[in-house]
Amino acid sequence: MEIKPADDLVTLVRAYNPRSNEALIRDAYAFGMEMHEGQFRKSGEPYFTHPVEVASILAQQNLDDATIVTALLHDTIEDTKASYQIVTERFGSEIAELVNGVTKLTNLQLSSTETKQAENFRKLFMAMSRDLRVLLVKLADRLHNMRTIRSMRQEKQVQKARETMDIFAPLAGRMGMQWMREELEDLAFKVLNPDGRQSIMRRYLTLQAEAGDVIERITGDMRLELKKAGIEGEVLGRAKRPYSIWRKMQEKDQGFSRLSDIYGFRIIVGSEDDCYRVLGAIHRRWRSVPGRFKDYISQPKSNGYRSIHTTVSGRDGKRVEVQIRTRQMHEVAESGVAAHWSYRDGQPAENPFAVDPARWITTLSEQFQGEDDHEDFLEAVKLEMYSDKVFCFTPKGDVVKLPKGATPIDFAYAIHTRIGSACVGAKIDGMRVPLWTRVKNGQSVEIITAEGQEPQATWLDIATTGKAKSAIRRALREVDRERFIRLGRELARSAFDHVGKKATDKALDKAAEKMRLGHRDDLLARLGSAELGATEVVQVLYPKLVPDDGEGIGRDRAVIGLPPDQDVQRAACCQPLPGERIVGITWRGRGVVVHAIDCPVLGEYEDQPQRWLDLHWHGGKHAPVNTVSLELTIGNDAGVLGRICTLIGEQKANISDLKFIDKKPDFFRILVDLELRDAEHLHNVTSALEAESDVAALSRYRNPSAARSQGPAPAEMGETVGLQTSG
Repeated sequence: MEIKPADDLVTLVRAYNPRSNEALIRDAYAFGMEMHEGQFRKSGEPYFTHPVEVASILAQQNLDDATIVTALLHDTIEDTKASYQIVTERFGSEIAELVNGVTKLTNLQLSSTETKQAENFRKLFMAMSRDLRVLLVKLADRLHNMRTIRSMRQEKQVQKARETMDIFAPLAGRMGMQWMREELEDLAFKVLNPDGRQSIMRRYLTLQAEAGDVIERITGDMRLELKKAGIEGEVLGRAKRPYSIWRKMQEKDQGFSRLSDIYGFRIIVGSEDDCYRVLGAIHRRWRSVPGRFKDYISQPKSNGYRSIHTTVSGRDGKRVEVQIRTRQMHEVAESGVAAHWSYRDGQPAENPFAVDPARWITTLSEQFQGEDDHEDFLEAVKLEMYSDKVFCFTPKGDVVKLPKGATPIDFAYAIHTRIGSACVGAKIDGMRVPLWTRVKNGQSVEIITAEGQEPQATWLDIATTGKAKSAIRRALREVDRERFIRLGRELARSAFDHVGKKATDKALDKAAEKMRLGHRDDLLARLGSAELGATEVVQVLYPKLVPDDGEGIGRDRAVIGLPPDQDVQRAACCQPLPGERIVGITWRGRGVVVHAIDCPVLGEYEDQPQRWLDLHWHGGKHAPVNTVSLELTIGNDAGVLGRICTLIGEQKANISDLKFIDKKPDFFRILVDLELRDAEHLHNVTSALEAESDVAALSRYRNPSAARSQGPAPAEMGETVGLQTSG
């Protein structure tokens, strides 16, 4: 494929926006071509064919100049010598931000492990919330890549197709871009199940040969009915895409021969009144199928979609789906949220049904904001993206939208979290039903509440919406926390009584402050959950009243602030000691690695804040089990090394290893590994060594490359996981 000339793209844009900034588009075209000069796609085509095709896809959606230019430049920051600063200077900050946003989305490995996928899903929603056009460009980018996927290796094709089916196609659907969702699904289906798709195509062609052109005949019939009713309108008919047919076969567990509604028709009219007149005409002419009617005009979808859906038995008893809408509704149905940026005759198209993207993404994000845990967040997002909606009513007649398969628990939380938490029963259409009952379209649901009721753990298996599951989990965590606080208070009272003291709020606040836990309730919760020992709390306030156990606090209890049952290890690069400020970095399979706050390695994790944990050392006496490396330069004289070892021993520090790293006629450089209690213990050792005349230089040895020995570098990790503390 040759690169389309800039004239073709400019002509395409000016067809719907005569006032477009032609010079800007041509400049972006020239810049992109220059930056991608010498680069080629896997197919052997010049690489710049791809950005031009992506821009053309978006131009076909009548999008604004900034989005078109972003499409032309979307790979420049990532794959060429161009930088964010260069793009900003040449094209302005708005376009530079959009290009940078697309680059960040491209770098998200959405098809990686589930935890990493969930973590990156959260980043995806953050990027969407800044400017939804970033996602529009990314979807067009994925669409063109799927159209040309055959040039990739087979395993890469499968990976991209699965990612498209699981993530990008549902996202396009959630945004209301149904045409794109269907094409992405079908392109992915062609890769993931080529035999299944070919089978569907063969059966459809056979059916068409046997029955003739059904679409043309039914379209003619519908036009005739509109003419009889005196309604002007356009009738469009088509066979559904192979993947859509395949999915219906799977959902209904039917063979192709028994699947009747493989045809879809759209009737586009001039007004909302005409939509309902058309519905009457269609239902008078053909028998409607029970349970297959949806009115999205009176109850629009959150992405602005409006239409009437009905399924009728057409010619020869074949079922056909009919969608009835106005021209403005049709524009939103084709473009979804993207309609907000579409242009017509040089002006932004003022479509009354186009949803404000900021409000749409805020509504979407609010459904997931309560999920602290990455897996819970991923579950909530997927539930929302993949679900069909049902519409139920409150006793007062208000409409509540829920996913297909929702229960009264979901209904209750959709009304208000307080209602959901206090739910003890439900009535559907006036009849008492179990809480696990699946609600259906048009039903009236009444929630029965009781004061003092609290969410039950079994509700997690009953609820289906992300909002309900999130609220239930938060409530259960809070219930556990209250229980732990009560238990912790009893343990503290007993321990303080044992040394003749009272566990007053003031004393507990002071202990929490010394242990850097913020509030006494945090301290009591940790006591109750066995993360802290009551004796340790007493020792912080009254060290002379608690006998020294000799060894001190071991590794298993040295750090405060870890998630329950979480493994922990000190970072080899900075070797933090009790008494020094620390943070934790979470790793899959290795738990938490503790770093000193000034460790240079932490800079590698600046863009992964979800992996950071705020940790503190336990305030008591620690066991001498913390290895620290010292680099010493000592005189090369008889007995010097022996005196150094004696000085260290006098400070009750054990030497676990000693290496000569440089030998000179007059000096030696040695590396000594010591086992110490804390920072104060280290200070005592270094003070004693620095006073020795034969010690010419002394420094604490830190080795950033040692972090590699504890695990893969951030760029290589792939399997990392962000953990959050509970409570």
